Amino acid sequence: MIYIEPQLLERVNTWLTPTFDLDTQNHIKDLIATRPKELKESFYKNLEFGTGGMRGIMGIGTNRINKYTLGKNTQGISNYMHQIFTNEALKVAIAYDCRHNSKSLAKIVANVFSANNITVFLFEDLRPTPELSFAVKHLNCQCGIVLTASHNPPEYNGYKVYWQDGGQLVPPQDAEIISVINSIDYSDVKFTPNEKLIHFIGEAVDNAFIDAAVQNGSFNTSKTAKDQLTIVFTSLHGTSITTVPQTLANAGYNKVHIVEAQRKPDGDFPTVKSPNPEEPEALKIAMNLAKEINADIVIGTDPDSDRLGVAVRNLENKLVILNGNQTMILMTHFLLQQWQSKGKIKGKEFVGTTIVSTPMMEKLAKSYNVSCKIGLTGFKWIAKMVNDFPNLDFIGGGEESFGYMIGDFVRDKDAVTATLLACEIAAQTKAEGKTLFEKLIDLYLAHNFYKERLVSLTKKGIEGAQEIKQIMIDARENPLKTVNHSKVIKIEDYLLSESKNTITGERTKIKIPKSNVLIYYTEDGSKIALRPSGTEPKIKLYISVNTTLSRIEDFKATETLLESKIDAILRDMKLT
Repeated sequence: MIYIEPQLLERVNTWLTPTFDLDTQNHIKDLIATRPKELKESFYKNLEFGTGGMRGIMGIGTNRINKYTLGKNTQGISNYMHQIFTNEALKVAIAYDCRHNSKSLAKIVANVFSANNITVFLFEDLRPTPELSFAVKHLNCQCGIVLTASHNPPEYNGYKVYWQDGGQLVPPQDAEIISVINSIDYSDVKFTPNEKLIHFIGEAVDNAFIDAAVQNGSFNTSKTAKDQLTIVFTSLHGTSITTVPQTLANAGYNKVHIVEAQRKPDGDFPTVKSPNPEEPEALKIAMNLAKEINADIVIGTDPDSDRLGVAVRNLENKLVILNGNQTMILMTHFLLQQWQSKGKIKGKEFVGTTIVSTPMMEKLAKSYNVSCKIGLTGFKWIAKMVNDFPNLDFIGGGEESFGYMIGDFVRDKDAVTATLLACEIAAQTKAEGKTLFEKLIDLYLAHNFYKERLVSLTKKGIEGAQEIKQIMIDARENPLKTVNHSKVIKIEDYLLSESKNTITGERTKIKIPKSNVLIYYTEDGSKIALRPSGTEPKIKLYISVNTTLSRIEDFKATETLLESKIDAILRDMKLT
């Protein structure tokens, strides 16, 4: 007889009632009889909203993505919408990516909304996440949903919720909606659709989105400069193939070479280990094509097309992948230059970034007399800044994890418009006789050479979650006093909303929402952030170091020095 903990048994028994279909019940019975560990993993908790919505493994149970967990969430959101928008005609837009079951799950979500007398605009086929953000405002919806697990492995799917401004859920709506969801039973979910309220959308919204991307991502690049830029693009089997090629064509870029082996959307992502443009392996096929045709720039997007990886030619003319911080710096600098050249910087503008991204963003903004707002990890916080500072003009914003947002016509990271922006910068820079890599070095010469590295430690399952929790507890109870022989001078604890000067003992309040993040600042200018991922079973360490760079000839030696410093920090923290 297999022992099942009482609390777990209560959850499991709920799923063995007639509320759930027979296939689900039979699957659970099989788990009880033959796979008790998988049963526990599937039911030990409710799948929760993290930094990028709700994301998890597909399967049966409360801790899995399935018809019932998504149905309950959708029923809760429907109830909330009726409470908040009392005298309005309720509308929601729904999109989905290339993952297994995304299309069928999107239709289930549409069914539940329609059953609750909410008009649904459902994309006829897969579309990029930024297009969903755009569609929410374009169609005057109060809510938007996209079925995606971004760059997670093939067994994952997810559910992102957007509000009427086109941005993801943020306080107080997130907590209020979660409270409503938790107050209902699975038996309350209305799965029977009102098909008359479900409207399929496609080309008209596509054209409006692409037009807006071209308008916001183009900056007077000459036809000659565009014609001289050779681009390699890969959609990594994802949704960007539906919009990026057309966006580049409409903007006047004709030398675009698409990686054919990765053109077709496929939830198995057969040509890569991970469809994550942060991983060099994901861009390997594109890089090989670029070498063959002597391309200037390589761009790859993740499955839902909100993040992009960029590769450019270095000082030795070899293709190298820029990290997210470097791409963000180049894009922000270019936008600041454009605004300045048009006389649009008047002291009421700002750029946005996150607490774990490069501190170089602050220095760059300051050099243009522009404010730099810093928020929590997750792009919803950058999008929220547009609402938080209505008297300021938003220029652009980015985060280290390969996301960027230009203006506010989309309220999320947007790899479609950012791909065009990257090509605009590359084309104009090439016309000046330089490369993007040289442009980046120019910024290091002006503002210090900042070098960052992200280290992710994967800790799967129940034991992994507990291990991550314990790492954070230990870090708080036994804070570091030195890192690589440099004194820790400040510790920011975002869970306690407190910043402590370790030299004077002075404590100040952190005025952004609480989050399980701990950041150390050292005497030599290093910054080390520690946080559990909100969407993956990982704990992440973000390291930033910097030093002066006096001349371009010293770049390689200085980079080696900074890399060695990061290695030393990891050894000192016993993470290598």
